[in-house]
Amino acid sequence: MSVPTQGEQFAKLIEHLRLAQEDSAMLCHLTRSMSTSKKDNALADGWFAVEELLKRMIFQVTKLAQGKLQ
Repeated sequence: MSVPTQGEQFAKLIEHLRLAQEDSAMLCHLTRSMSTSKKDNALADGWFAVEELLKRMIFQVTKLAQGKLQ
């Protein structure tokens, strides 16, 4: 049994965040492509906002791991 390292845990966290970002982008695309109403477009915009927030979170988490967060 190995002892986890900070680097390994950081890599796992970033990978999970990137997968969530990809899934949000896909949900946005699928919702918009099957859109039949303004409500569907608003929902697609919501998925896009989630994708953008996850992108920002990945950036901030990377800065935090580098010790550059201010």
